[in-house]
Parts: sequence; C-alpha cells; structure tokens
Amino acid sequence: MTDDNEPSESTAVYLRFRRVFGDGSSRSSDARKRATREPGSSVPFGAGRDPEGLGSIVDALTSRLGWSSPLARSELLSSWAQIAGDETSEHSTPVGIEEGVLTVRCDSTGWATQLRLMRVQIMTQISVRYPDAGIDSIRFEGPGAPSWKRGPRSIPGRGPRDTYG
Repeated sequence: MTDDNEPSESTAVYLRFRRVFGDGSSRSSDARKRATREPGSSVPFGAGRDPEGLGSIVDALTSRLGWSSPLARSELLSSWAQIAGDETSEHSTPVGIEEGVLTVRCDSTGWATQLRLMRVQIMTQISVRYPDAGIDSIRFEGPGAPSWKRGPRSIPGRGPRDTYG
C-alpha cells in the first residue's frame, strides 16, 4: 500500500480480478447457474466415461432390475444336460422351479431313485454354476399313474372301483 492509502497497481488488479471472477455473489445469475454442476453431469475424461463391454452393461441392467434370479433359473432349466450328465438327462427332465424347489420328472421310478441318491452332487453343481437361481432343494418324481378323474370318459363318482363287486 502506498502512503495515500491507495493499493498498489498489482493489488488493484488482483482485487479487480477477484471481484470479477472469484466472488460468486458479483456474478450474474446465468453465470452462477453455469458454474454449478448438476449431479450426474458428464465431464470429459472424468470417471465413468470409459467405454464398457455390452456384457457388463447387460449384467448391470439385469441386476438393477432384479432379473438375475429368473434368468439364472431359465438358464438352469435349459442346461440340465450339463448339470446332470448326458445319460441322466436322457431319462429325466426338469419340470419347473417353485418356491426354491426344482422339480425333475424321471422316466421310471428306478431313475427317480437313482437321482435321489445323486441329489448332493446335483445340488453342488447347481449352487456352483447358478448361485442366483435360489434353488434350496430338488424333488425327483417318477412317471405319473393314469388319472381316472380326467379325460373324455370320466364321470363324477368313485371311479373304476364302483364297477367291481
């Protein structure tokens, strides 16, 4: 500062620049709006600007929308041959998944019994390959017996028993 109580030329320039550029209250309202960044606005070379593969984008989308469990279940049903083995899959078919229980229909009661003995190995394969499927247990069913309650010639009543005896 000089004797006249006036700032030096460099101090005056600094104070003027500070008043024009550095003090937010002296800017116009448009300048203040432009200076504030909205959350989520993109900045060149900023975080999140690198290109991503399509697979990672689809994975993020399915997990955000909660589709990972239904997709894992449908993939499990379609790849039964890899889980159970080729010979076993020829004699068994996954029917559906309901409340964490995978239902598998077998060609014969012998195959159903054999698969019941293999339950631990099959559950291990499922939990390793498809952890998002949410499978808690497996139910193996043999072939169904014919039903006398349905069909073109069924009538209400006890069924075939009332014709005997």
